[in-house]
Amino acid sequence: MSEIATIGLDLAKQVFQAHGADAQGATVFNRKLRRAELLPFFEKLPPCIVGMEACGSAHHWAREISALGHEVRILPAQYVKPFVTRGKTDAGDAIAITQTMKRPDVRSVPVKTAAQQGATMVLRTRTFFVRQRANAVNALRSHMAEFGLVADRGIANFGKLVAALPERGDARIPPAARLMLDEILDEIEKLTERIQRIDDQIAAHAKQDEDIRRLTAIPGIGTLTACAIQAHVPDPGCFKSARHFSAWLGLTPKPNSSGEKLRSGKISRMGNVDLRSLLYIGAMAVLSAARRFGTRSGWLRRLMDRRPLRVVAVALANKTARVVWALLTKGGGYQAPAELAGN
Repeated sequence: MSEIATIGLDLAKQVFQAHGADAQGATVFNRKLRRAELLPFFEKLPPCIVGMEACGSAHHWAREISALGHEVRILPAQYVKPFVTRGKTDAGDAIAITQTMKRPDVRSVPVKTAAQQGATMVLRTRTFFVRQRANAVNALRSHMAEFGLVADRGIANFGKLVAALPERGDARIPPAARLMLDEILDEIEKLTERIQRIDDQIAAHAKQDEDIRRLTAIPGIGTLTACAIQAHVPDPGCFKSARHFSAWLGLTPKPNSSGEKLRSGKISRMGNVDLRSLLYIGAMAVLSAARRFGTRSGWLRRLMDRRPLRVVAVALANKTARVVWALLTKGGGYQAPAELAGN
């Protein structure tokens, strides 16, 4: 058997597909492996380069296989797809992963530690509970509207919605409907308590972390956004520049150019959705304050005068992302520009 140089591993829940190739790219094997057979299989192999698509459980298997002495590369799935030929099969996917690893311009995804994955799980669990609470509040609002009970929308007006609910025994609401409304209210209270516990945990961690304290000094960056940046970007130095970091977040224009015609379209919306959303929400908060109280930033003031609000928010989120990258890679604290500084 030829010496194995690279292995393309197509991940799954129970049945995995491994494609091995030598230094010249010739196929050495392409076989199925049951879940229990995977690690014993790699234990017997000499150290080689193992590639896999970025997907669920990819970081777990990357850690396990790396511990056996192999070099593991996690590849973005959109870069692997063009190398899949003639149809979607596990064997074809494994070959495509091997082919993608030959491309020097394809960057791999950094392997996350278990602690880093735990930090992202905290944020995603909070998002999950917030979404569930929003669904429950909307259900409560719609059911109450059936009986002519309404209040302003938004979680901030939830207290007004509850105040509009009459006392138990009121003839306007049948007993069966009242029981269901109470069940929904109880669910909202439980979800609010869960969200508050997670917020307390995030706040406690933020007080002990120097990077988070430095990030929260940037306008538009709160504790939640700073923790999300730390969790999702453990090594900001892997980006060549601030523009690369902003492009990874999907905040840069998507080019559509040919020849001498250079066209820039809407933002690409690629990369991390959670961070992009948080930066956009933070930018909207900064703009809201600027519209109410004014701003000393000439750049922001001119942009607000000539462009729509949401376009300005994206531009500000792009600028904030660049400031974040510079602060994390070069150290130091945030200092407002001279035009933003007070007298």
